[in-house]
Amino acid sequence: MKKEETEGLGNLSRQQLRELEAKDKTTFQVILDWIIMILPMICGVAAILEYKLIPDEISNKKPETYVGALLVFIGIYAVYFLVALIKKLRGNLQTIEKLRFRAPLLAALFLLLAGYDYLTLKTGILTQPFIPCMNAILNIAWEDRAYLVECTLHTLRLLLLGYFIGVAAGLVTGIICGYSEKVRYWINPIIKFLGPIPTPTWIPIIMVVVSSLFKGAVFIIALGSWFAVTVASMTGISNVDKSYFEAARTLGASEQQLVFRVAIPYAMPSILQGCTQAMSSACVAITVAEMMGVKAGLGWYMNWAKSWAAYDKMFAALFVICIIFTVVTKGLDLIKRRLLRWQNGVVK
Repeated sequence: MKKEETEGLGNLSRQQLRELEAKDKTTFQVILDWIIMILPMICGVAAILEYKLIPDEISNKKPETYVGALLVFIGIYAVYFLVALIKKLRGNLQTIEKLRFRAPLLAALFLLLAGYDYLTLKTGILTQPFIPCMNAILNIAWEDRAYLVECTLHTLRLLLLGYFIGVAAGLVTGIICGYSEKVRYWINPIIKFLGPIPTPTWIPIIMVVVSSLFKGAVFIIALGSWFAVTVASMTGISNVDKSYFEAARTLGASEQQLVFRVAIPYAMPSILQGCTQAMSSACVAITVAEMMGVKAGLGWYMNWAKSWAAYDKMFAALFVICIIFTVVTKGLDLIKRRLLRWQNGVVK
């Protein structure tokens, strides 16, 4: 190959090289891609029209709140679309590919909101007031925002404290048990005995034994997280190929280096998967614990709202819980991708 051609290829990005190697899309496929990327904005406008044009079946206070929320979501997507388009014109196709991938899901979300509004506010098919409309939920969430923020902070403190204690203990237990057969002989029966017990089962016992409900809730969350991380860590380290240890010993590695330089890096995918499972277990445990014992938090707020038949407040807290758990799970996923970036292109 000529020197000029080699330098020309060197100046191309990996994305551009992939585009050169990929099969060109037909005109119909290109038009379809653009329609799909614009579809979320069309569905958002359709949701607004459904809300404004169809008459309400039930009373609706402060009706413009829901419209404002939809306009904000449409505006955010429009800005994202423009940024992706500008990057595409500059040769960066990664952002617009992500937009194309997420567009159908976002469009379906707007249609889902329109359908929910039709079934609640417009027709009352979903029993009122037990299932409030989105506008009522948004209004009560804004009115009670100070209390919701306070409960959210309490939930996050409880969740993260119990989770990190459980993960730390699970890493220590799992790594030791996975590396040492002697330790595994004594600890494995305890894991098999305590692990399968559902976390909520411990709540009545903890409420009687511990002096503080907060400490009891931390223990319940940590217990579920501990089991998930312990099993994942122990399994990952137990599956390390023995030839890796032999090769490391041949090169003069100490026992400490065998653990931290061979066993743990090899088992990292399994460990991180256990951390994700531990977060799911912690989310379930914290909701149940707050509903049954703790005197603050979003779970307690939902239970309190239900006792006063304030179903709009209950749904507002439920949406906040969903947002928190989604953000936390997404954060764990980003950490996992960062630590396991060597898997990019290998694991799909």
